[in-house]
Amino acid sequence: MSTDFYETLGASRDASQDDLKKAFRKLAMQYHPDKNPGNDEAEHKFKEINQAYEVLRDEQKRAAYDRYGHEAFENAASGGGGGQGGFGFGGGGGGGFADIFDEMFGGSAGGRHGDATRRGSDLRYNMDISLADAFKGKTAEIRVPTSVRCDPCNGTGAAEGAKPVSCSTCQGAGKVRAQQGFFTVERTCPACHGAGQVIDNPCSGCQGQGRTQKEKNLSVKIPPGVEEGTRIRLNGEGEAGLQGSQPGDLYIFLSVEPHHLFKRDGADIYCRVPMAMMTAALGGAVEVPTIDGGRAKVTIAPGTQSGVQFRLRSKGMSVLNSSQRGDMYVESRIETPVNLSRKQRELLQEFESAGKGRSFSPESESFFSKVKEFWADLKD
Repeated sequence: MSTDFYETLGASRDASQDDLKKAFRKLAMQYHPDKNPGNDEAEHKFKEINQAYEVLRDEQKRAAYDRYGHEAFENAASGGGGGQGGFGFGGGGGGGFADIFDEMFGGSAGGRHGDATRRGSDLRYNMDISLADAFKGKTAEIRVPTSVRCDPCNGTGAAEGAKPVSCSTCQGAGKVRAQQGFFTVERTCPACHGAGQVIDNPCSGCQGQGRTQKEKNLSVKIPPGVEEGTRIRLNGEGEAGLQGSQPGDLYIFLSVEPHHLFKRDGADIYCRVPMAMMTAALGGAVEVPTIDGGRAKVTIAPGTQSGVQFRLRSKGMSVLNSSQRGDMYVESRIETPVNLSRKQRELLQEFESAGKGRSFSPESESFFSKVKEFWADLKD
């Protein structure tokens, strides 16, 4: 091969190993045979960049190449093997191209761990809790339909006295080889799922799977301060794995039910409190509930308008994984009197008459003053 390895990768001679790797990744993605089916030129180019990177990624090989060029590899290229001073293209130390292949294409040039495909599935459980439970936390008992380890065979999947035998598909290796372009890729054996063994005499209780369907009772601890969508993970409480493999996990997804008095915003609580017109006008105090089941007194200043908020510090929700609490906001909603008696109507009319020329409703007067200006501008 006469093409300079650095030129093949499009890298400079002083490029770092990181830069070489990036250059190789870019070209490998571009010329990979799977992306260029039937393109002999792309396959040849891919082989060139692979060989170039296999040399330059190794510090010793790179040093030899920098000093002697392709002559440093004549023995290896002609089949002489790694004679004294010679370096081969094979790269028997692992890593290199195989590692990058894993990153780029999600496969494996060296096989995958079969146990990953035999692991039990993760499960999801949706749980509704009240706002009060979200505030103080609770321990909930749940029943989850799932697969559990088979008791008769203790999860092995084999009948009593039976033993697993070597898988005939992969000859016990747990992986099979497939040709892709000019190189070979190893994948998990589909017959034994990477175990390398199969069971000729399976357990009658689980048909060789090592697990059976059953409802499982679990206790779930919900900490104070959880919010809508909080996820709680229970390790190993998902489905049992095949033939004694690792179980999956159980994920509890929490949904907080709406409350009839309080509205939550993060760690803060909002509560709309209706107030009598006289209390708002003359001032006074109202007693409001708090999320912890207690009571709090709110002092109302004379002339309080609807929509005014009163802040009660540290009366809101619990903060997850903290001893702190949010705040509570009480919003005034001034209530207009209804079902007035004749005497009450007369008193209100008398109040209105006595207020002629005085400003009792500044916001109302300001608004209608602006309305008059608006209408006047339209006439001009």
